[in-house]
Amino acid sequence: MNALATQKGPEGWTIARWQAAYRDEGARPEALLAAWAAPGGAADNAWISRVDEAMLARQLDDLQGLRDAARGDLARLPLYGVPFAVKDNIDAAGWPTTAACPEFAYLPGEDATVVRRLRAAGAILVGKTNLDQFATGLVGTRSPHGAVPNAFRPEYVSGGSSSGSASVVARGLAAFSLGTDTAGSGRVPAGFNNIVGLKPTRGWLSTAGVVPACRTLDCVSVFALTVDDAALVARIAGGYDDADPYSREQPADVARPWPAAPRLAIPAQLEFFGDAQAAAAFDDAVRALREDGASVESLDFAPFAELAALLYQGPWVAERYAAVEGLLREKPDAIHLVVRGIVEQAGRYSALDAFKAEYRRAELSRRIHRALEGYDALVVPTSPSIYTIAELQADPVALNSRLGVYTNFANLADLSALAVPAGMRADGLPAGITLIGPAWQDAALARFGRQWQASRGLPLGAT
Repeated sequence: MNALATQKGPEGWTIARWQAAYRDEGARPEALLAAWAAPGGAADNAWISRVDEAMLARQLDDLQGLRDAARGDLARLPLYGVPFAVKDNIDAAGWPTTAACPEFAYLPGEDATVVRRLRAAGAILVGKTNLDQFATGLVGTRSPHGAVPNAFRPEYVSGGSSSGSASVVARGLAAFSLGTDTAGSGRVPAGFNNIVGLKPTRGWLSTAGVVPACRTLDCVSVFALTVDDAALVARIAGGYDDADPYSREQPADVARPWPAAPRLAIPAQLEFFGDAQAAAAFDDAVRALREDGASVESLDFAPFAELAALLYQGPWVAERYAAVEGLLREKPDAIHLVVRGIVEQAGRYSALDAFKAEYRRAELSRRIHRALEGYDALVVPTSPSIYTIAELQADPVALNSRLGVYTNFANLADLSALAVPAGMRADGLPAGITLIGPAWQDAALARFGRQWQASRGLPLGAT
């Protein structure tokens, strides 16, 4: 039995359970949250920094002020006293932002927009989480703080780059967390840890106050135990922000309801790199979708795969260089060796290469949107396989590239995505699927994701 399954207390509660404790049971946040700030906790490299007693006290004072302003109406504070975590490339006032690089660290004077909105709804920040340095990777092993282990089998990777954010939610140490997703970092860790990963439409959740990876592609993502929780957090954190030049207003009447029997697409060319258990898990998921009444058809995945490859085999790596240019010039040894090797590839590309790649991106994106016409969503394996930490350390680039086969194209093609659990493999590792739709179909994906999660009756995370 997982150790957390025997714990008493609020670890592993959903947001609805936290709300009920405060609303119906008279619980007080200072009592429920005290354990998060207790000194002497066990070492856990999913965290880079954790709340202490003084930091918690300040937040509780602010929370009381919010409650007073709401005249005690907790319905106006939907995240009242709910503990959350943020990836340590997202600013929180008074907490160092490091992007998993101590030499890069700075102390922000204000919250990132998304953090500010969550705190205004009553949420309590309990820690900042480990990541593949500068959000470069899908593995969770590229950090000076060490590789974050999988929540089910610690010899396996947790997925990245939002490794710590997924781990703490899966283990019940935060009710929800924020990650970022440029190439799949809000989805792969969700699949590897049996939780929900919501990758919103680009521009819905502000990236103001977020250390960029690729500014034109970056999204702030949400991890939670349930689709309901992830969707609630995204609604609270989302919305236009003038401080983010890539923020967008949601167009009117763009959302469309799905029919009772949705029409779904899956790739005609499926790749699992020899992982028979991953293939079997996806077959089981497709069978379940059909049993639930969905029509499932195959489509040509070639343009998706070509666009996915373009992300790391094209000039977008220059955006990663732009994010760390000063540090790379002055203190190159401060950057993780694998991350530095990736970023330094920017020198291979010219301005001409960048324009040619953008033209190809536009062509492939157009083909992808035409391929999806008539379908309610594309369903893919969240990841084609999973590897041990030792395997990733021995072959860090090639294996990482494999993990992005079903994720890398989403932001390049301006798509929305929702990763959901799909059951357990025979080896005790989770399997996941991802629902992908056009931009601004986030609510429709969430509605279907709720139905999927309810029909499966799966355990929540590793709790």
